[in-house]
Amino acid sequence: MIWIAVDAMGGDYAPRLVVDGALAAARDFGFGVALVGPSDLVGAEVRRHTDADASRVRVVPAADVITMDEPPAAALRRKPGASIRVAAGLVAGGEAAALFSAGHTGATVMAAYTAFGMLPGVDRPALAAAIPRPQCPAILLDVGANVECRPAHLVQFAVMGSVYARLAFGIAAPRVGLLSIGEEASKGNELTREAHRLLKTSSVMFIGNVEARDVYSGKADVIVCDGFTGNVALKVSEGLVEVLADFLTEEFRRRVDYSEYGGAPLLGLAGVAVVGHGRSSAKAVRNGIALAHRFAAEGFVARVEQDIASAAITHS
Repeated sequence: MIWIAVDAMGGDYAPRLVVDGALAAARDFGFGVALVGPSDLVGAEVRRHTDADASRVRVVPAADVITMDEPPAAALRRKPGASIRVAAGLVAGGEAAALFSAGHTGATVMAAYTAFGMLPGVDRPALAAAIPRPQCPAILLDVGANVECRPAHLVQFAVMGSVYARLAFGIAAPRVGLLSIGEEASKGNELTREAHRLLKTSSVMFIGNVEARDVYSGKADVIVCDGFTGNVALKVSEGLVEVLADFLTEEFRRRVDYSEYGGAPLLGLAGVAVVGHGRSSAKAVRNGIALAHRFAAEGFVARVEQDIASAAITHS
């Protein structure tokens, strides 16, 4: 049985809604969840679910929790028993196949990077968000793992995002766009101009620059940018959805609801990690853990490694 390590203390509504979502995922998809956190708190939440299958649930003790206001590097050094570190360690040690956390994004990225390491040929991990479209979601990356990037990093993101689009959404030949301030190759800053040049000669199906207005249009299936730009774009989108929520039809609300996708996979690591929204509901946790299980079961890491090796990206 595949086990997914869950940071039970990650998120604004942990551990209750994290445990609720994790147990729902184990029930609905038939895998095991290792819930990491203080035994008394997590155990009490598990015991509320009298119908839970005990063979698919275990509580793994972790004494410490990293809060959202702590600097991640210092907190991870100061708290070796933090729930996110213990959860990542379960995956690194082979006791679980994937990691899910809706906690401190920086701490999750650092803990996963330290525990798993990077795939050969990948310099930086990237958070990949699913962006709703009329047909199927597009992939936007990076949305927060890297504030500063080099051009070669964006090419690596394009390759990894293409694998994600093929695996998760069945897009056979994902079209890749580079987020910039204009469609012309000369538009943008030094990063985007050089990335455009590299992407033109890469193995991905590069369609050129796309503007912010094209993110939801269906023009590109994978959209790459640095993590600062991507995070701003994602947060603006989330805010707009919240403002318009009362005016949307139920079907459209479902399509733009981040809980439908559950989380953003952290691509480029030598292990599977999915980062959930800090405000994740039980539904979002369930879907995020299900995504982590799917990536583990379908050999996502090996597929990314193969495509990265085939791309032979120049590190510039």
